[in-house]
Amino acid sequence: MIDIAGVTRSFGERRVLDDVSFTVEGGRMTGFVGGNGAGKTTTMRIILGVLSADAGSVSLDGAPLTPADRARFGYMPEERGLYPKMQVLEQLVYLGRLHGMSAGAAKKSAADLIERLGLGERGTDTLESLSLGNQQRAQIAAALVHEPSALVLDEPFSGLDPMAVEVVLAVLRDYAAQGAPVLFSSHQLDIVERLCDDVVVIGGGRILASGSREGLRAQHSGSSFELELAGPAADAGWVRELPGVEVTHLDGGFARFDAPDESAAQAVLARAVQHSAPGTTVRRFAPITPSLAQIFKEVVR
Repeated sequence: MIDIAGVTRSFGERRVLDDVSFTVEGGRMTGFVGGNGAGKTTTMRIILGVLSADAGSVSLDGAPLTPADRARFGYMPEERGLYPKMQVLEQLVYLGRLHGMSAGAAKKSAADLIERLGLGERGTDTLESLSLGNQQRAQIAAALVHEPSALVLDEPFSGLDPMAVEVVLAVLRDYAAQGAPVLFSSHQLDIVERLCDDVVVIGGGRILASGSREGLRAQHSGSSFELELAGPAADAGWVRELPGVEVTHLDGGFARFDAPDESAAQAVLARAVQHSAPGTTVRRFAPITPSLAQIFKEVVR
């Protein structure tokens, strides 16, 4: 587990991180989201030791991070940093060797990653000859080649087409399944919502929301519900007559409504079960759970 506690950082008079605290659990994927300039990259660089914090701490499994710990991390910066005129396989092996791997182990790991990430026969191509999407795959391979104990990835899905995203997702899930903590930032909230176990939202250098994906969705679900009736005489118009309930959409046997509290919502369900027309059944009744994009918009206002 990586624990970020009370981290603060300023550049001159401008405070870019203000008491930032969250955890990245082992074996879980944590999505780190925020607008441009929110503080994501600065936080990641402090975790990796590229920048120092003015205050606060970063620890691994309860102990302060050491240079040896950080050497075992896999880091992918948002800006591509590989050698453009060097062959892909050659530089992956080189990077593995820099992390202390034997030549044989580095070559095997690099070859496996090239295959798994769909680069296939591109291993002997120079980086600059690849498409932008394939360059991104090579950059991800560079972060993984030394079989890291934790991953910190800044915009790993940038420039990837939908098929490439699925390939990368499968590889990252495998690393998390082995117990590694995985932190990644992305502007693509649909990918974060689909992939991550936990979400951290940062804005203006402060943590605005954090928790499990489902926990955050439940926390921000509000008081909106949907009712769907089935049957030849299905009609949900009566929902408008119930006290305290405000219908926001009505279409035959379907109603979307706001209720002042849980008991009012349950009263709608009880009315639907007990007093609907003969042959009418309740097909669906559920709270409306917001998407990550909706939660993001709510907390960054």
